[in-house]
Amino acid sequence: MTREQWLDKRCFAASDGEPVERLVEAKRTQALSVSVCIPALNVEGTVAPIVEAIRRAYVSRHRLVDELIVINGPSDDETATRARRAGAIVVDEHEVLPKVGDGAGKGEALWKSLAASSGDLVLWLDSDVHDFEPEVVPAMLAPLIEHPSIDFVKAHYRRTFGDEPSGGGRVTEICARPLLNLFFPELTVFAQPLAGEVAGRRALLEAIPFCSGYGVEIGMLIDVWRRAGIGAMAQVDLGSRRHDHQDVAALGEMAYTITQAVLRRVEEGGREAGTDRYLRAAGDGRGRVSLVESTVHLAERPPMVEMPGYPR
Repeated sequence: MTREQWLDKRCFAASDGEPVERLVEAKRTQALSVSVCIPALNVEGTVAPIVEAIRRAYVSRHRLVDELIVINGPSDDETATRARRAGAIVVDEHEVLPKVGDGAGKGEALWKSLAASSGDLVLWLDSDVHDFEPEVVPAMLAPLIEHPSIDFVKAHYRRTFGDEPSGGGRVTEICARPLLNLFFPELTVFAQPLAGEVAGRRALLEAIPFCSGYGVEIGMLIDVWRRAGIGAMAQVDLGSRRHDHQDVAALGEMAYTITQAVLRRVEEGGREAGTDRYLRAAGDGRGRVSLVESTVHLAERPPMVEMPGYPR
């Protein structure tokens, strides 16, 4: 499947799917079960509205979600209590697979959520979204239910800084995109490679490794591509989102971890650096994604002492 074919066939918008009732019926016909897993760490201000909105719409009203689980990290606030009151099953991260010990970061929570859940389809959602809309749930699940050949779905959206929506996050633009262009240009079609909202078939997700911390999203993207191929992957436009933002010092650590995850996979796969083409996937807010291309040529001059005629 070429990039152009993929952008035409594997890019969806939240409004593209069937009505929820038909999605529920298709899920029932295929005998599929769905687990929504939400990793959470010190998000007492946002986790309850997210859980309550999903429970009301897709557990009680429409039987689209079979398990609604919050994987609670070592929170020292009211995250677990508020999530439980809102209707989630709350699982403490350290109680899952206790013999392997405690890991660190979001990757650990996502990995352990596979052991804590049982759905054929797993949907991971961020817990720090301030303007959460429950329609995200059917939008992310629809490609998996409606297209048996799709095994993995990635969200994309415009991050909101202040009052204005922009493109990807800061680390996406200055770290993740350049690395993918350089070593994995096949994956430049993804408009939001670090998006935390991901859905997939359990059989695939159980078969890939999980990076700890901030490396989990880009590591998962590369590993799914290696195992299943680009034709089994898709992305869904969710509009614009407003997350909590990291401070600048934390962005450096995030970028370093992401770089580690990519370079480890470069080494494992024997990949070589790409060309001078720089590709950036940009969505139009209606599910259409296009690639914007520019040329970035790295030129170097020799040491001046090697130049003919230079007075030494």
